[in-house]
Amino acid sequence: MARHVFLTGPPGVGKTTLIQKASEVLKSSGVPVDGFYTEEVRQGGRRIGFDVVTLSDTRGPLSRVGLEPPPGKRECRVGQYVVDMTSFEQLALSILRNADCSSGPGPRVCVIDEIGKMELFSQPFIQAVRQTLSTPGTIILGTIPVPKGKPLALVEEIRNRKDVKVFNVTKENRNHLLPDIVTCVQSSRK
Repeated sequence: MARHVFLTGPPGVGKTTLIQKASEVLKSSGVPVDGFYTEEVRQGGRRIGFDVVTLSDTRGPLSRVGLEPPPGKRECRVGQYVVDMTSFEQLALSILRNADCSSGPGPRVCVIDEIGKMELFSQPFIQAVRQTLSTPGTIILGTIPVPKGKPLALVEEIRNRKDVKVFNVTKENRNHLLPDIVTCVQSSRK
């Protein structure tokens, strides 16, 4: 039986929107939910990077076009975007480390949007995700990219786990998936 729920699909199909809506529905039904999502940052109509935004509304840069890495740090780049590892780890790791400090009865939900190329430059993040996947009482509601090019080890590991249900989000089904996602998460809590 699935315990964790992941959404996959091409960029821009609506995975983050579904995660945000599912989080709101779960919270309003009394489920403890924490986590983060990524949001694109635009300037003058052009995408200049991505921010990490926690569900408690703290935000920090994940990546920017033309960002210089700090002196002595290796540059982590995906296309034109340079990852701000320090900012990402400060936000994401504190959430994942608190994921097992359950508040209230029943399992809690930890939102991780997304486990993708930029995020996977961080070894501590990879370890924290693995730890959270195996923490009793914590359900991950997350997003993973569609397989393309060289497989991402952690993404494939998640995709192949017996306790993971993966929803494939398409333009055709994205407006109908929310109840199924919420039901799947709620049945994981029983």
